[in-house]
Amino acid sequence: MLYYAVKNLEKCMNCGICEEIVACSSDYVGFVEKCIGCGACSFACPYEAMEMKEREKGKEVSMKVNGEKISVPERITVKKALEIIGYRIGRFPGEGDIFAPCEVGGCYSCAVEIDGKIMPSCVTGVKEGMEVNTELPKEFIPKRALHGWMGHPVGGVGTPWWLKGRRFIEAAVFACGCNYRCPQCQNWTTTYNGKELALTPREAAVKMTATRRKYGVDRMAISGGESTLNREWLVQYLKELKKLNPDEKARFHVDTNASILTPDYIDELVEAGMSDIGPDLKGLRLETFMRITGLKDKELAEKYHRTSWKAVKYVVDEYKDKVFIGVGIPYNRDLISLEEIHDLGSEICKIDSEIQVCVLDYRAEFRRREIRRPSYWEMVKVWRTLRDVGLKTVICQTSFGHIGPNEP
Repeated sequence: MLYYAVKNLEKCMNCGICEEIVACSSDYVGFVEKCIGCGACSFACPYEAMEMKEREKGKEVSMKVNGEKISVPERITVKKALEIIGYRIGRFPGEGDIFAPCEVGGCYSCAVEIDGKIMPSCVTGVKEGMEVNTELPKEFIPKRALHGWMGHPVGGVGTPWWLKGRRFIEAAVFACGCNYRCPQCQNWTTTYNGKELALTPREAAVKMTATRRKYGVDRMAISGGESTLNREWLVQYLKELKKLNPDEKARFHVDTNASILTPDYIDELVEAGMSDIGPDLKGLRLETFMRITGLKDKELAEKYHRTSWKAVKYVVDEYKDKVFIGVGIPYNRDLISLEEIHDLGSEICKIDSEIQVCVLDYRAEFRRREIRRPSYWEMVKVWRTLRDVGLKTVICQTSFGHIGPNEP
C-alpha cells in the first residue's frame, strides 16, 4: 500500500517541531502533492496531528537499481521502491536485505548510493532517471546524524553512581534515530531528528574530544535515540575516539536499549574501546515492554526484549572485570506495577546482585502527557523493593535528585 501524510488541523498545535526536526523531502511537512509517504512526520509529531492516509498508485517513474531498469510509482521512498521490486526490509539486523530500524533518516543504517551520493533510503524520494546502488562503495565511510553535544552533570544509566551530581562528569552526544516508539520518550527531538548533520566516525570523535576538553572531564558518552543502530559507524567511532584519547583516564560510555546487542556485537564494541555500558531494560513481561516502547509488532518486540536481557547477562558473564555496567529500568505506576518491579529486580539479581541498577522515574512527555511523575516517596518504595530482592547497588531518579545505594 502507498501512503501520504496529511495534517489534521484540529490536532495541530503549531509547535513547529515537524519543520524543525523532520527530514521531509517535500516543500514543507503536510504538502500532500509532493509527500513521499515516508511517515517520519507522523512518528515525530507530539500531538499525532500528522496522519497517514492510503493513496492510489498514480504515475510511474523509471529508474535503475544496481544497473537494472525498473518502473515504480512516483512519490514513494527509495526504501519502498526496493521493497516493491523484492528487497526484504528488516528492523532486526540480519533479517532482510536492507536494515531500516529508525525510519526517520537519523541512523543511516538503510543508506544506499543514490546518484553517486550516500543517502538514507527511508526518507529519500524516487525521481525519474535516478540510479540506485544497494552495494556501497568499498571506500565508503559510514555516517550518522548526531545531536546535542554537551557537558552532562548526571550522566546516564551506565555512569557510576558515585560520580553523579558533581558538576560536569561527562561529555555527551545523542545519536539520532531509534527503533523504539516510546510514547513517553524524553529525548524525542533526537529520536525523530533526521535534519542534523551526519558525521563520519572521525569527525564525531574529533568533536567529542573537543567537547571533553571544553568541560574538563574524562568520560565521553554516546546515547540516543538509540546509539547502536548503525553498527559499523559506532565501532569505528569508538576506535577513533580511543586514538584521540589514549590516556588511562579516558572512559568510553555507551548508553543503549540493548535491543540489537548480540554477543558478537558486544565483543566488537569492547575490542573497539567501550569501557562503560548502560543497557536499559524496559520491563520484564512482554506486554509491559510493548506498552512502554510503543511497539505494535509482537514478534519484533519479542526479539528486541529477549536480546536486551541476553545482552545484560552476556556483558556481566564475559566483561564484568573489564567494563562498568549500569542497568536502567523504568517506573511509573501507569506503565509498570510495583509487583513487576519486584520480579524484574529478582531476575537482575540472578544475573548479578552487585550490578548497578538505576530506576528512571518516567513522567509526562511527548505523547503520554496524562501520566503523573512518581513522587519522591513512590521512588523510595521502589528503591526498598529492589533492595529487598537482594540488589546491593540501587539508585533512583527523583524530582529531588538521585536516591543513592546507601539511602534512605
